[in-house]
Amino acid sequence: MAEPAPRRNEPRLRPAPLLFEPAEAAGDPEHFFDLESIDDPGALLTRATELTVAFRAAADRAVEFQAMAAAQLADPRRFDRLTPADIAERAEWTEDYAKKMVEFGRDLLRGDTEGRRSVDPV
Repeated sequence: MAEPAPRRNEPRLRPAPLLFEPAEAAGDPEHFFDLESIDDPGALLTRATELTVAFRAAADRAVEFQAMAAAQLADPRRFDRLTPADIAERAEWTEDYAKKMVEFGRDLLRGDTEGRRSVDPV
C-alpha cells in the first residue's frame, strides 16, 4: 500500500522507525511500542499514526520480497525450481495467489515498476 500523496502545504509523512522492543516489554500484552505511556491524545494519535504508516510500509516491502523469492524459486532455469503449487504450500497461499506473486516478482526483478501495485492477498 503506497503512502498517501502529500497535500500542497503539508510535509510528507515518513515512516516512524520500527525499533525492536526489549523482550520484557514484548512479553507484556499491555505494552505496545510505549503507546500506553502517552497521556496526551494528540501525541498518541501522532505516534500511533506514525507506527501505522511504518507498519504498512514494512508490510508492503515484505510482500515485494516474498514476490521476488517466489519468482526466483519458480525460475524455469533452475534445476530445482518449484511449481506454483509447491510455492503456495510453503508460503500458505492459494495456488492462484502464488501464480500472481510469481508474476509480480518477475516484474520486480526485471525492474518493471510502471504501474506497479502489490498483489492483494484477499
